[in-house]
Amino acid sequence: MELLVIILNKVEFLNDVLQLMVEAEIANATIFDSEGIGHYLAYKVPAFGGLRSLISDKNEHNKTILALLEKKESYEELKKLMKKENVDFSKPGMGIIFSVPLNTVISAEEEIL
Repeated sequence: MELLVIILNKVEFLNDVLQLMVEAEIANATIFDSEGIGHYLAYKVPAFGGLRSLISDKNEHNKTILALLEKKESYEELKKLMKKENVDFSKPGMGIIFSVPLNTVISAEEEIL
């Protein structure tokens, strides 16, 4: 089992990403609002206000998606679908996507599937 992590800076792609996840049979996910540390410091900590000129993206929030992957093939399928639909995380400002192996998951079986 793996954990899929998507930090989506361009939130206008959220519906596209979610639709592609479902197509890749990744439907068990959690989505939450998040914020990068650079933006937080520049706009909410007065001592770091000078960082504002270095922050190119003025968006206050991004979206973070966490999903448990039963099969590694689901992640590979998601990447293919994203490429086909031009949801490209290699473009600046899009965000980041990665997966990490999980050693232990404790949950009721019906809640994971």
